[in-house]
Amino acid sequence: MNQPVQRKSAGHLIVDTLEAHGVKRVFVVPGESYLDVLDGLHDSTIETVVCRHEGGAAYMAEADGKLLSVPGVAMVTRGPGAANAHVGLHTAWQDSTAMVLFVGLIPFEHREKEAFQEFDPKQWFNSGAKRVMVLDHPNRASEIVAEAMFAASAGRPGPVVVGLPEDIIKEVVEAQVHPQIPIANGGMTVGDWKSLRESLLDSERPLFVTGGNDWSNAAAVELTKWLEEHSLPAAAEWRTQGTIPFDSPSYVGPLGYGRPKFSNHLLEETDLIVFVGTVPGDVITSGFTGRQNWNQRNFIVTIDPSLRGRSGPISHQITAKPHNFVRDLIRMDLPVRESWRDWTQGLRARQEEWATLPPTEPNGGPASMACLMANLVERLPEDAMVTFGAGEHTNWAHRYFPTRGYASMISARNGSMGYSIPSAVAASLNYPDRVVVTIAGDGEFLMNGQELATARQYGATPLVIVMDNAEYGTIRSHQEADYPERISGTQLVNPDFALMAEAFGGVGIRVEKDADVPAAVEKALAAVQENKQFALIHLIVEQRVKAF
Repeated sequence: MNQPVQRKSAGHLIVDTLEAHGVKRVFVVPGESYLDVLDGLHDSTIETVVCRHEGGAAYMAEADGKLLSVPGVAMVTRGPGAANAHVGLHTAWQDSTAMVLFVGLIPFEHREKEAFQEFDPKQWFNSGAKRVMVLDHPNRASEIVAEAMFAASAGRPGPVVVGLPEDIIKEVVEAQVHPQIPIANGGMTVGDWKSLRESLLDSERPLFVTGGNDWSNAAAVELTKWLEEHSLPAAAEWRTQGTIPFDSPSYVGPLGYGRPKFSNHLLEETDLIVFVGTVPGDVITSGFTGRQNWNQRNFIVTIDPSLRGRSGPISHQITAKPHNFVRDLIRMDLPVRESWRDWTQGLRARQEEWATLPPTEPNGGPASMACLMANLVERLPEDAMVTFGAGEHTNWAHRYFPTRGYASMISARNGSMGYSIPSAVAASLNYPDRVVVTIAGDGEFLMNGQELATARQYGATPLVIVMDNAEYGTIRSHQEADYPERISGTQLVNPDFALMAEAFGGVGIRVEKDADVPAAVEKALAAVQENKQFALIHLIVEQRVKAF
């Protein structure tokens, strides 16, 4: 006899489907509109991380999407919660991060009556999400989740929004879990392979540029090995350092805002660029000004056939995700040209000089990021990670932090502030045995610093550096350039961030003198590594002191 099909609520079936797709953790701010989903999570293998603000929850889910092979998942409620979470969606959209945001909605029968906290998710999110779906039929609950997870990862990754009407998710349906939908990964055709090989052999000064979040660690390792064997150089898209390790002889530095001065003309000096996982967009090309001559040769490797965000010439597009491209590339054995070796060694020498650490000895004056980075980096384990949001403080990580593997630098390429603490919490929860450092500015920290409470509640142990220069430094720099000596709207008066850290249950260390920096770094690392506590160094620095 056939066994009767089990029945359960649509909300519980949503949780079962997330489990079947490999979701290990969801980041939520609870709401009465999706209580049935929360009830389903109660007996689930999925960890429910309760956050203190929807922006923090969305950032954590976005960071999860960068760190893992499945989309990050956040859950919020109705209009106010969706509005607060929108910043994470924008980050996922511009950073091409696989993420699914579930939003609890008003009951179906209350729609279009100006009900309490009502909004139209499709009107709000259609311009900045890959898909926006609303569950209007309970028997489609599992299907909608499977479609959302597929859409977030397929093609160019990005955010998907799923609306969950409060009454619909309570209805009982047959509990059949929709299978995962396979994702096309592309690869090089014979024509692609031959064209790339011929172009490389014809090039005197080739350059690979890696970027995006759609890699596997194995592909990054294989590409690094192949580049090194062929004496070929690779630069990193802004805020994606580590795909080619920091100390690889093939790694020649970052491209984008805050790039080292020697790389300003790199896009013009090279005679062939192979972009892998990214495109020559606004930031890489310095506002669509670099690499715009259509006589220049660009190979673009991306699974997105629309090349969204691209500017400048296209010699050839290879429709593939990075791991499939690398799978095909490593079969290409090329004779190493002497010009490649000279070109790569010259670029690498400039990168090594730029990334050389400052002296570890304190300067005898006010606390400095130079002294902190020098003392921190030499004490870090090989697999340390770094996260950060936006601001001039991030340049200290770009220049000095030793990223030695894919996804060892997690940041917001849309320049979104407030990302540092949530991303560090997500990274630490995923990798509890690794040292996770986050570098925050004083302005950025207070945008989501309350998520240290989430870190304490769930055992995340990031090492937080708050660089306090009492201003929004990046905007001040723009202001000085356009309106010199007219400081307006950029200055800050800050609290004691070390005391805040202690109030949240961590270790807080306030540092005003450079002489106290080495001991502060040692104490913070001991708290993180030995005592399994998060630690925060509140570094009071002078204004207008930059990483470069």
